[in-house]
Amino acid sequence: MPIREYQSSHPEKGCELCRNRFERIERPNAPVLSKCPQCGAELVRLISAPSVGASQTGADDRAKRAGFHKLKKISKGEYEKIY
Repeated sequence: MPIREYQSSHPEKGCELCRNRFERIERPNAPVLSKCPQCGAELVRLISAPSVGASQTGADDRAKRAGFHKLKKISKGEYEKIY
């Protein structure tokens, strides 16, 4: 599920939660929050960068040590060996 960030549209009117950014795990089709759950101040949804990176579980490292190979698709029918 995506993590969405919200902040008060008028930080001087918000509570401690919405004056600073706060995160909320929501379903992809969930409606956008318009009011702070604690104080009722108006909110804006912020655009944040997605977290993309290497495997956090170490699965790639374990597969490489076990002798497996990882391929990356370059074009239709063409793959490049990563390890």
